[in-house]
Amino acid sequence: MFASGVVALLLLAATLSPAQTVHIDVEHAEPPNAPEPSEAVPPPPHPPEHPMTGHERVNWAVRGTVGPLSLGVVGIFSAAVGTAENSPKEYGGSWAGFGKRYGMRLTGVATSNAIEASMGVMWGEDPRYFRDPSLPFGGRVKRVIRMTFFDYRADGQVIPAYARFIAIPGSNFLSNTWRADSEATTQDALLRTVYGFASTMGKNAFLEFWPDAKRKVFHRKP
Repeated sequence: MFASGVVALLLLAATLSPAQTVHIDVEHAEPPNAPEPSEAVPPPPHPPEHPMTGHERVNWAVRGTVGPLSLGVVGIFSAAVGTAENSPKEYGGSWAGFGKRYGMRLTGVATSNAIEASMGVMWGEDPRYFRDPSLPFGGRVKRVIRMTFFDYRADGQVIPAYARFIAIPGSNFLSNTWRADSEATTQDALLRTVYGFASTMGKNAFLEFWPDAKRKVFHRKP
């Protein structure tokens, strides 16, 4: 299961950036020149400083799959809930079942990220989330929600996240081919698709607000 996700990432690396070594940048770049806050509709996100390179696409896909947020918080929580509920029942409620659920989720995430990063090239989409602390709280929440379904382009335009609309449902239906029978149905795939977009929204919220929360908790200056 996990091998298929790894293969997908390797194929992405070979296609987009064959001559580069992936360097995972754990810090999230924050674009300069923030626009004036708006209490109504938040302004479109800052355009990237340059078109997203193949190296950056691979970095985004790898970090989104095996980064600390994916492997630690989300991965462990998801596998723990599934084990506690014994869902799917084929895996059982043991530590072995926890490992199977953890690996199954990781495989699906790897496949989804690889599809989104590679197909996004066709529309010039930049799937990275750029926070904007200059907005009021309500505007930042609107941005978190909006950028779950939209992406930047290199020219600064904000367009529907076409690659994400393909990647999340596509990876969930594709994973039916290797999932346990009790969760390999169309209904299950559709439900996982909803969870996939909800997870993207949660990740955006974490990237938007965690730096502020961390400064308050650890009393760090901006």
